[in-house]
Amino acid sequence: MSDAKVAPAQAPEAPTKMPNATDVINQNRFDDDALKAAVSSSTYAAWGKSMASGTPMPEEANKELATALHAWASERGAVNFSHWFFPMRGMVAGTKHDAFININFGSKNPLKEIMGNVFNDGQLFMSESDGSSYPNGGMRSTHTAAAYMSWDRSSPPYIVGDTMYIPSTFAAWTGAPLDYKTPLLKAQEAVSKAATRMCHHLGMTDVKKVILNLGWEQEYFLTPLEYYNARPDLLQCDTTLFGKLPPRNQQLSDFYFSPPKPRIKAYMEELQVELWKVGICVSVNHNEVAPSQHELSPIFAPVNVAADQNILCGELMKDIAAKHGLAVILHEKPFAGVNGSGKHANWSLETDTGVNLCNPGKTKASQQAFATMNAAVMHGMHNFQEVIRTAVGSNTNDFRLGGHEAPPAIISCYFGPTLGGHMEAIAKGGPLEGYTGKGAPGETDLSYGSRQVLPATTSLEDRNRTAPMPFCGNRFELRALGSAANPSFLMTCLAGVLSDGCDAISDNVERKGMSLRDSVADVVTKNANIMFNGDGYSAEWHTEAQEVRKLKVLPTTVDALDVFNTDTVKKMFEKHKIYKPAEVDAIANIMYERFWSEVQIELDTMVNMINQGLLPACAKDLAVYKDTGLAGKRQDVYSALPQAVDDLQALQLLWPEDAKKAARHAADVVKPAMLAARRVCEQCEELIATEHYPYPTYLDCLFPHHNEAAKGFEGVKLSANESKLAGLPTPSMPVKVTSAPASGGGGGGGCAIM
Repeated sequence: MSDAKVAPAQAPEAPTKMPNATDVINQNRFDDDALKAAVSSSTYAAWGKSMASGTPMPEEANKELATALHAWASERGAVNFSHWFFPMRGMVAGTKHDAFININFGSKNPLKEIMGNVFNDGQLFMSESDGSSYPNGGMRSTHTAAAYMSWDRSSPPYIVGDTMYIPSTFAAWTGAPLDYKTPLLKAQEAVSKAATRMCHHLGMTDVKKVILNLGWEQEYFLTPLEYYNARPDLLQCDTTLFGKLPPRNQQLSDFYFSPPKPRIKAYMEELQVELWKVGICVSVNHNEVAPSQHELSPIFAPVNVAADQNILCGELMKDIAAKHGLAVILHEKPFAGVNGSGKHANWSLETDTGVNLCNPGKTKASQQAFATMNAAVMHGMHNFQEVIRTAVGSNTNDFRLGGHEAPPAIISCYFGPTLGGHMEAIAKGGPLEGYTGKGAPGETDLSYGSRQVLPATTSLEDRNRTAPMPFCGNRFELRALGSAANPSFLMTCLAGVLSDGCDAISDNVERKGMSLRDSVADVVTKNANIMFNGDGYSAEWHTEAQEVRKLKVLPTTVDALDVFNTDTVKKMFEKHKIYKPAEVDAIANIMYERFWSEVQIELDTMVNMINQGLLPACAKDLAVYKDTGLAGKRQDVYSALPQAVDDLQALQLLWPEDAKKAARHAADVVKPAMLAARRVCEQCEELIATEHYPYPTYLDCLFPHHNEAAKGFEGVKLSANESKLAGLPTPSMPVKVTSAPASGGGGGGGCAIM
């Protein structure tokens, strides 16, 4: 036997925790949990009281909050702060960076010392800026330029890079709103008041507040950054003004929900983690119908927070895509001939007692509330079709609405045959309750014909992608919003018309002495024409909508704007304290101005691209065939191009000075002329030799990057500080991320993480 000593057994090392993307969720958002951990119990209580009442906190609590927020931001590397606001210009936010520094005003030296780590409550709650260069529609003059930002305290500050951003309202010195957020917050108050009043008639007297929730679905395109930068139309307009589809595009349906390729997956992984850090619960990523088209969507949030998160998401998408050599395109129709992009707005109303008014539920009371809410929806959508059509309108979204890829430009509601039948039965004297959203046992089971696969329980109503606003089981989905829009304006308008619908039901009870059931029946009967459960793409529906149901058919945004700022619409907004009449006029002016300005930019860009690129390419290409007899039809095709560009150049000189007339000219004259010129350009492109064609083609923009590896990308990694904040010992190890499977609904779902 050996005398060698045996070393004592070593205790096994504690397993090292693998970094996981969930460790950084909310790390860079100062939400309620962060607030509670950062301040004293008295300041936290004062915050809650202030939020409920709308009155300021005591001065000492304000100071403590500012100090705590500064410490939280500094710990995460922030050296600047910014009041982040939302001018009426789409998804482009406003921001001005202020450093956490100042000079020592107490110093007696003429040259004051710089002091670091300076931030106080006066800097936290508000800021002032020059408001002269933002769209205002006539609400202010150049010589009245002061504008003020004030923190929307229900939307938490967050950190990106070295800056803490404070979501804020933005208004002129006169009080006129210069942004999307201020009216949205007013609209939230309005719908809460009207829906709470309606709930009390339902016997839900404990309800004190109703919250409008939003879950958005953001569609977009990705294209190689070098090709994006090489096309003047993409750089100037975020769309292509001409381009020939390759033989294979989307007709094989093989891009929809296909696995994202390595370069795209790398971008999606990094984006998802960065969104989680700032508290955006993105749970869905997938490929869309068109090649190079994608979608992401988060779980819902209160509407003002969700709108802020959509804009922040757009900013992060572009920044992260650039790191991967890609460009994000948010335009609704960047490539003709394939599907365009939308931003579906899934919404619901939830009481402060936890009842979703858009979910039938299991009880008699919840089903009565659901049917009553449906009636309010019908009233609002029927009586203010032009408001909703305007709210989804833009020059860019007009390329998409009405095609067989997006809802028609006719506003209607889809309830489905069973729910629709229930609402019709109410109008005829039936009870409010009775619709459960579920079939009899086994009725909605979908069998796959195999013992290895359990039956799936289907919804009682089918999906209807042709409807502008279908019911989706526990929410409604406004499908007509464009991908490049700030969702705030649509949701402001929606809240306004819903408020009117809720009031119509309550007014019947209070002023006419109706029972609640009879009030709902009355509202359903008067607004039944807005309910359509058929094919919104069909020609028959367009005829029926206009000639039989007398609905408003508004093909273009200009058509909608022409009937938007009427006395009826102004009275509705004024009644609910959302917009003053002059502000409704200003919105119309802003939208007219933006519509024709965008078309003017497109026209000028198209002329330049033809003159500076396409015409020289045609000449060079034609010269190759001189004396060969091989030119074919090139001479005839190319010779049509000078006349086409001459026609466009003539239109450059004909813009009316009045914004409304200019928008009408853009819609009725300029856009059709550009479409005709586009056809000529594409006929030329079809014949020009590849080496002579001056711009990246659709084939270049839509396909090659899907066959490329994610070069230089080794997975999402946390910085040393992020690892420290998450309690992780291995900052260099990639985090594990698995995107959730697509659920097709931005209003629900969960985060599936590896």
